[in-house]
Amino acid sequence: MEELAYLLLGLVQGLTEFLPVSSSGHLTLGQALLGLGEEDLTFTVLVHGATALSTVVVFRQDLMSLAKHAFVIDENGAQARKYLLMLALSAVPAAVVGLGFKEQIESLASPSFVGAMLVVTACILFLSQRAQAGNASVNPARSFGIGIAQALAILPGVSRSGSTIGAALILGVSREEAARFSFLMALPPIAGATLLTLKDLMEAGGDTSGAGNVVGYALGTVAAFVSGWAACTWMIRLVKRSNLAGFGVYCLVAGVLALIFG
Repeated sequence: MEELAYLLLGLVQGLTEFLPVSSSGHLTLGQALLGLGEEDLTFTVLVHGATALSTVVVFRQDLMSLAKHAFVIDENGAQARKYLLMLALSAVPAAVVGLGFKEQIESLASPSFVGAMLVVTACILFLSQRAQAGNASVNPARSFGIGIAQALAILPGVSRSGSTIGAALILGVSREEAARFSFLMALPPIAGATLLTLKDLMEAGGDTSGAGNVVGYALGTVAAFVSGWAACTWMIRLVKRSNLAGFGVYCLVAGVLALIFG
């Protein structure tokens, strides 16, 4: 049933956006397995918007604090403006790659390419766990380095959260701050990708898949929000107290299987 397919894809989007296993890669593999064919831009906009909203809900206190202090002339205001600047700086590499190479990157979304990039994600996760535990905070140089990792994750099959958290840990950032910065820095790229997809949808004159399945859209959107909220909360706790090697093993196995059967 098509509604069930949308529900499953919504769950996949929400979970894999925050777990270090690549949401774009799993959506590509999921659509291939479920036989949905051509990408449904309406559904893509909805589920990406839902996962962005789940991030806002999880980090609502941090975001409210940044907004509250950003225009205040005191120590807290200076710290808030510096953090916002670092979030903006981290988004630059992804913006350059996403805007400059959008069509070329979209053409790579095949099961075999996703499989190869999942193996790359596994390597990143394994390397990050070999890094010595640090207690550094994010500074402009580190934020730009983490942003480069985020730009790499535009490739389908490379995990955004795995790359950015892994890069932060390799750069000596503390586990707690690595998770916090990784998920907050996801908001501009997710919002940007959603707006670009919405632009494509408007230029195409509406739903490009011909499905227009309102019930399926609703189920998938709610599933993406709820699973995204749960996955984001769980990942914050997981990064603080354990390593990500288990996800590396999963990505390695999934990648090899996709290469074999893709």
